[in-house]
Amino acid sequence: MPKRTLQGVVVSDKQQKTVVVRVERRFTHPTLKKTVRRSKKYHAHDEANEYGIGDIVRIEEHSPISKLKRWTVVQGEKKKTAN
Repeated sequence: MPKRTLQGVVVSDKQQKTVVVRVERRFTHPTLKKTVRRSKKYHAHDEANEYGIGDIVRIEEHSPISKLKRWTVVQGEKKKTAN
C-alpha cells in the first residue's frame, strides 16, 4: 500500500528535529452546498532542522517516531525573505 503524502505550511519549528505542519482541506458542505475549509496540524520529523515558519512542505506517512510524530518531511520550498 502506498504511503500517503500531504502538503501544508509550517506553523511551528521550536522543537528540535520537528516541525508542526498545518494541512488545509476543502470540501462542499452536504447541506449548505458551500465550500468549507478545515485544517489539521501534524507533527513531522525534520532531521536537518532546515524548515522554518511559513515554508511549504510535503510530508509522508512514517512508522511512529515518537508519541506525536508519525510523518516525515519529504521535500519543501523555502519562504522568500525580503532583504
